[in-house]
Amino acid sequence: MTDPSIQTEEQANLNIVRQKLDAAYQTLERRVHQYAKDVQAQKTYLWENRSDMDHAEKVSTRQAAMQIMQSGEVVADTLHKIEKLRQSPWFGRIDFKRDGHDSSERQIYVGIHTFTDTTTGENIIFDWRAPVSSMFYDFETGPARYESPSGTVTGKLTLKRQFKIQNGRLMFVLESGLHIMDEVLQDELSRTSDDRMKTIVATIQRDQNAIIRNEDAQELIIQGVAGSGKTSIALHRIAFLLYRHRDTLSARDILIISPNKVFGDFISNVLPELGETQIAEMGMEQLADELLARKVKFQTFFEQTSILTETSDSALKQRITAKSTVDFVRTLDKYTAHVEATRFVATDVFVGNYAVPAWVVEQAFNKRSDLPLAKRVKWAAEVVEHEIWINYRYEISTPERAELKKAIGAMYRKSTVRSLYKDMFTWMGRPDLFKMAPKNSLEYADVFPLIYLKIALEGLKSPFMHVKHLLVDEMQDYTPLQYAVLQKLFPCQKTILGDAHQAVNPYSASNAVTIGQVFKHAERVHLHRSYRSSYEITRFAGSLSPNVRIDAIKRHGEPPVVISCISTEEELQTILSRLIQFEQGSHHTLGIICKTQKQAQKIFSVLSKTNPTLHLLSTGSTAFQQGITVCAAQLSKGLEFDYVIIPYVTAENYATEMDRGLLYVAATRALHHLTVTHTGPASGFLPRTDVQ
Repeated sequence: MTDPSIQTEEQANLNIVRQKLDAAYQTLERRVHQYAKDVQAQKTYLWENRSDMDHAEKVSTRQAAMQIMQSGEVVADTLHKIEKLRQSPWFGRIDFKRDGHDSSERQIYVGIHTFTDTTTGENIIFDWRAPVSSMFYDFETGPARYESPSGTVTGKLTLKRQFKIQNGRLMFVLESGLHIMDEVLQDELSRTSDDRMKTIVATIQRDQNAIIRNEDAQELIIQGVAGSGKTSIALHRIAFLLYRHRDTLSARDILIISPNKVFGDFISNVLPELGETQIAEMGMEQLADELLARKVKFQTFFEQTSILTETSDSALKQRITAKSTVDFVRTLDKYTAHVEATRFVATDVFVGNYAVPAWVVEQAFNKRSDLPLAKRVKWAAEVVEHEIWINYRYEISTPERAELKKAIGAMYRKSTVRSLYKDMFTWMGRPDLFKMAPKNSLEYADVFPLIYLKIALEGLKSPFMHVKHLLVDEMQDYTPLQYAVLQKLFPCQKTILGDAHQAVNPYSASNAVTIGQVFKHAERVHLHRSYRSSYEITRFAGSLSPNVRIDAIKRHGEPPVVISCISTEEELQTILSRLIQFEQGSHHTLGIICKTQKQAQKIFSVLSKTNPTLHLLSTGSTAFQQGITVCAAQLSKGLEFDYVIIPYVTAENYATEMDRGLLYVAATRALHHLTVTHTGPASGFLPRTDVQ
């Protein structure tokens, strides 16, 4: 137990800082109100005097109002941060004595934001991202160091404490020379979930801190098991980079590629809680739609996987697998070179009585393969014009110049990228690898190869050149070809994260190694420790995917329950009884996770008759809600629930390796309780456990 005198000492200090925070808040609040009044005054002045003002005065008045608004926004942002600090000023303290004869011991309180005493200029609270704060995460009492802008600072931690402060009240303080975070971590993990992912600043572990503070990696690939906190770590890395490079990096410069809109809503809380503006995000299909100018209909990834889970189309599996390798990227490169070599057939050109041989035209055209077609034709025409002037001292006229461009343009065999892409499979000797999806749309496996070919042949002015950092989540669901497209579109720093064991489509899945073949200089890190689920649930889930190394945190709870039913009606009644227990308890979220969307819709239609508060997640859903949610395993990825029920886990329904992956995804969504039900023979993937 903590010494009562320490509790008293820290409470007294907290009271003093709370008073300073309250005073700062009141001052900032008055300034915000004054800025609002000043802006309104400027607008009123402009409106009342608009007829007497010249253009220059109007512009000057508008600019003055804009400057006041911008200043007010800065103060309002600071006000929001102070409000957060009033609730919980800090979560850690380290006392550090710097090496050197004149060094005195320095108390460093670590919180979510910096707070400076305006009267003394003293830093009272240090932002968790500040260089000196890194020692809180990386060292116990004893020798310590941190990287400052001027170099490495060495010294000794003489004290380390961790706090829990809620609504301005000190709940507890822990003091130890050992690693003390686990006690606070256990307390946080034992809580029920709500409808948002939370910040983890108070419980960041040493290996996580190293990832968050990695500034140098151009591409950082994070392979993390389910519940390892990889998404939260990636978002905290974004927050750290925004803090560290605030003069050159802003929220507008960052883009997140997320799996679906519900997941985007689930993570939307983290960055604002850290004092950063929400980051723009988009799905891979939205990206494809923009690149194809919304002119090409294509199958979605969800539709593709739905077909795979509901049918046994071996030809489709073969088509997907063939287009999901690094070798297929190389095949596209070879085909592009072939097209370039055969599309343009040069001939001698004549301007007046003067001729330029075909080889000159061909050489000029091929030299600028980096340009779009129209610019390449213009370039080649300029070279020919120059040759005529050099050799014959003949200056061609404007009509002759137009005819020259027309003649060179006619040497280029025009065809659409779509037709060229289809022809590629004949060129490969594998026409069977191309097949249109229903409603004359492209199969999903063909979308990004088509985009890659389009970029290679036509060039592309990327609409994303402003992006300075790209975050890609659920990395396992994207192919090497998709990463090759991302590399062309986003020549910037990247954080790529996911879990190869959570691939919902094993025929197109990637892992850290295959992604590294696209990004040759990428750094790879692995996270094996799972924090989400109880020890019992993590062990159960790990047995579903025996090839995964998953280290379960020692937070014990109820063991998962597998319930065998004699009929579908009994299975539904069993689930209903579990829903009643949930609603009478203290938990906030329950997920009924099915293998397919059809199964989810079916069970929702039945259960919602007796429980109208149920939510059904679909590809059109935009928000994650508290209460009871029914969804397909694919849509549950990245989410978490206090209680999870997985129905229909029979030998017939969960039989393939793809089914095994979906079952693993579903089981790893549970924090505290997991129930599995089946009618008839149970799936062979289930471990031996107590059966009710």
